[in-house]
Amino acid sequence: MMKNRLRWCIVSLVALATIINYIDRNALGIMWPEVSKDLGLTTTDYAIILNVFTFSYAFGQSLFGKIFDWIGTRLGFVLSIVVWSVSIMLHSVVHSLVSLSIVRATLGLSEAGNWPGATKANAEWFPIKERALAQGIFNSGAAVGAIISAPIIAYLFAFFGWRATFLIVGGIGFLWLVPWLILYKSGPETHPWLAEEERTYILTGQRPAKDVSAPTYAPATAELLSRRQSWGVILASFFIDPIWWLFVGWLPIYLFQTYGFGVKEIGLYAWVPYVGGMFGAFFGGWLASNRLAANWSVNKTRKFIITLGGAIMLPALLLTMVAATPLLAVLLMAVILFGFQTAIGNIQTLPSDLYGGKSVGSLAGFAGTGAKLGVVALNFLIPVITVNSYAPAFIVGAALAVLSVLSIWVLVGKVEPLSPQSS
Repeated sequence: MMKNRLRWCIVSLVALATIINYIDRNALGIMWPEVSKDLGLTTTDYAIILNVFTFSYAFGQSLFGKIFDWIGTRLGFVLSIVVWSVSIMLHSVVHSLVSLSIVRATLGLSEAGNWPGATKANAEWFPIKERALAQGIFNSGAAVGAIISAPIIAYLFAFFGWRATFLIVGGIGFLWLVPWLILYKSGPETHPWLAEEERTYILTGQRPAKDVSAPTYAPATAELLSRRQSWGVILASFFIDPIWWLFVGWLPIYLFQTYGFGVKEIGLYAWVPYVGGMFGAFFGGWLASNRLAANWSVNKTRKFIITLGGAIMLPALLLTMVAATPLLAVLLMAVILFGFQTAIGNIQTLPSDLYGGKSVGSLAGFAGTGAKLGVVALNFLIPVITVNSYAPAFIVGAALAVLSVLSIWVLVGKVEPLSPQSS
């Protein structure tokens, strides 16, 4: 059975790594009321720490995009998860803003590898018609991790305190390495466990049905960044990613400041928006596979689903400004993250739609860096515009949703494999 479905086992392991990734990164925000009290830190300090993480994450996206192209998917994931697991465990010994910032920096740098690594694994292991679904499964790991992290962290905190909680969650990453090293022996071309039927299905399916050539054009960095299509992907990521991070970074603080919630109350509410994100990840992936199976072109499919995601986010972001209760607010946020995940999985497949070879990981890394620079800008803005309420933050989010969709239509243009001659 595994021999006929090895590609799904691979993407499931990557999704599991993403769940662990989100448990680790969310632990600080969920326990912030107590961490800040013990260390004497303020909301401004939180914004600083969040941006230290995000700057490092932005740099790590491009760095690990290259690392995955250099050393391959198998070892790239090993390097990334070992460093981030050690980094989160070191949170248990911090005593100041400086020491906390240092471990957040190494955490951000290493956690970033999960995203270009997943994009590269997707391109290697899946035919084009299944890539958005595979990306949706991977992206669902982020939502699932966010869903379960709030109650898990709150529970561990209640029994062990915040320092021991960091040690416990950090150890999970090392357990993940065992099945990864056993299962991921090589790519599909030479993997000894892969049945020939599945190998043929994967490799022949990497050529678009309606195109005479596969996306084999793999330009060097300078040429890659000279293409408007590349910048369309980068800017779409730059605009859309802060919407997700508005909730990943600030939802616990929003609940803390707006409703006076402590760690236990945050644990009860903060998981709700990510249920919408989880379903959106599956929906966006399923819809892409469904439309491609119905003989829609890659171009029509990607644009339709990305635009649909933006159309779902826009009204929900505006309505959240006037939500009367915390329950209504988090339910609207679930709709926002449903739309976000519907769109983002298809945006993240664009590097493998446009290019081939080592350029896939590189463009995914550059797009990830652009995305996190957008998050950094938002993090600087949030404390300034939310003095009286969080309504301005949701207005900014609505504008970002529109700009992300426009980047795809205006700059990427027709989604098709590129060549040196195409513009």
